[in-house]
Amino acid sequence: MQRLGKNHGGYHGETIDIRAVLQETVGAAHQHGWIAEVFHKRENFKWFAFHRPAFPIPHPHPTCRLYISAGIHGDEPAGPLAALKLIQRNRWPAGAEIFLLPCLNPAGFTLNQRENADGVDLNRDYRNPKAAETLAHIAWLERQPQFDLYLCLHEDWESHGFYLYEQNPDSKPSLAATMIEAVKTVCPVDGSETIEGRPAQGGVIHPKLDPATRPDWPEALYLISRKSRQGYTLEAPSDFPIAMRVNALVTAVAAAMNF
Repeated sequence: MQRLGKNHGGYHGETIDIRAVLQETVGAAHQHGWIAEVFHKRENFKWFAFHRPAFPIPHPHPTCRLYISAGIHGDEPAGPLAALKLIQRNRWPAGAEIFLLPCLNPAGFTLNQRENADGVDLNRDYRNPKAAETLAHIAWLERQPQFDLYLCLHEDWESHGFYLYEQNPDSKPSLAATMIEAVKTVCPVDGSETIEGRPAQGGVIHPKLDPATRPDWPEALYLISRKSRQGYTLEAPSDFPIAMRVNALVTAVAAAMNF
């Protein structure tokens, strides 16, 4: 599958009606027994956090606490669609406790832009937060338990294929190769030796940085510093058909959870 060649200087592919997507997501979450929480409101938008307790209830010791987020960049529509598809599929391991945030920047999607309505890149606002969305998200995160694993769903309009960033400072068993091999069956993987200016191998980037030295934290740096000791940022290639990108993200999450 060749790239579509639509993206020149930015994302120019398919867009979504984020209000309709979120309405469908809320309906699916309700149908499958998720607990919904609204942790922020602005301009007729609601920021949802969905919680799936460990099953069966009561289950005092969940096998895994997984955090999934999507939609922090308003020009990356595959993430919210993948979150919807994951909830609709409802195939989660028994005993897993899931925290899922389907869209962190709904206003950005109405403008088809990376930033929020005020022009702030929310994914650079987590060390010294200023945007109301980031402040509300961090306040919500602080009320949650530690996560065993986080997965942040993204896209890259310049990419030649799917790739991911791995944060694993304690050298726990890596899930990177498992996700990459699964995604290869549904989407091209970017095999470049350098991606986004960082060394990569087989579609995997291991960032070599100290969070304390970076002034503008993305969500993933906040998570690895404060909420989890292992996580992955998943990057679908947004110059390919949107159905393929959604499938790539869903497949990667499924591989990580082994379902």
